[in-house]
Amino acid sequence: MATETIERSLDLRGLRDRVRLFGEHDTNLTAIETGLAISVQIDGDRLLLAGPAESVQRGERALRRMLDAAVEGAHVTTDDVALAVTEALEGANAPSLPATLLRTNRGKEVRPRTPGQRAFVDAIASNTLTVGIGPAGTGKTYLAIVMAVRALKSREVSRVVLSRPAVEAGEKLGFLPGDLREKVDPYMRPLYDALDDLLEDTVFIKYLERGTIEVAPLAYMRGRTLSNAFAILDEAQNASAEQLKMFFTRLGSGSRMVVTGDVTQIDLPAGARSGLLDAARRLVGVEDVATVELGESDVVRHPLVARIIRAYAPEPSS
Repeated sequence: MATETIERSLDLRGLRDRVRLFGEHDTNLTAIETGLAISVQIDGDRLLLAGPAESVQRGERALRRMLDAAVEGAHVTTDDVALAVTEALEGANAPSLPATLLRTNRGKEVRPRTPGQRAFVDAIASNTLTVGIGPAGTGKTYLAIVMAVRALKSREVSRVVLSRPAVEAGEKLGFLPGDLREKVDPYMRPLYDALDDLLEDTVFIKYLERGTIEVAPLAYMRGRTLSNAFAILDEAQNASAEQLKMFFTRLGSGSRMVVTGDVTQIDLPAGARSGLLDAARRLVGVEDVATVELGESDVVRHPLVARIIRAYAPEPSS
């Protein structure tokens, strides 16, 4: 039986800047054609879609979502197209492309770029405590900081607290020269890099000086209560169960927490158990807590990173 071929059209008259939807040199349309095996042609104020019925229906859903985002002012990227194609192929009924969370200093729109990233961002928005577990390159730390800065700018919280276990120094930082920031800078550099990307230098410095943004090792969290704050613990796979319990119980009124880590990169001494694995088990079913696992399909760095992660995956036991 021959495959039924159909045609559909999308009205473009509400779109002022077509490059927002089409991409430079129509790269977004080409990606839709390749990803969904349909033909997409520009005909005046319309997009014409043709191909197998099921594929065209998927393409129409994906393109309508992209069109809605472009009409609202978003620049649809190749990552957005890939997300739309993936969700169309999986039959997901997402109403629109992810909203822009923030803009970087260079004006780039920050949005979740994979289904896993979208789930992570949605979990942070909906829960007081979110645990994000995934390999390098999945954007978990960056998106957590984006959500923290967003909450700070919208005055949902009055400060942001960023922390990491300083495993390489055994959390014994007193013997190192310099003030606290000079001592911990090597361990906190990835957090500073993300903030540098999201905040102007003068604003970032002002926030640090006023304590609106605080970056400190996990050991310095003991004995504190974090109220009206957005607290992030990064590299949590290198925290013990006792340390993670200590961090969780710092939570004060009006606050939100995000804990991120990669259980394939544990740097604890031999025989020490990662608190992140313990927490993921203990927190299952706890109200107002979400655990999101990201995988190699959520890697947004160079494509080689995903292949490297796959190559280093544990071999199945015989």
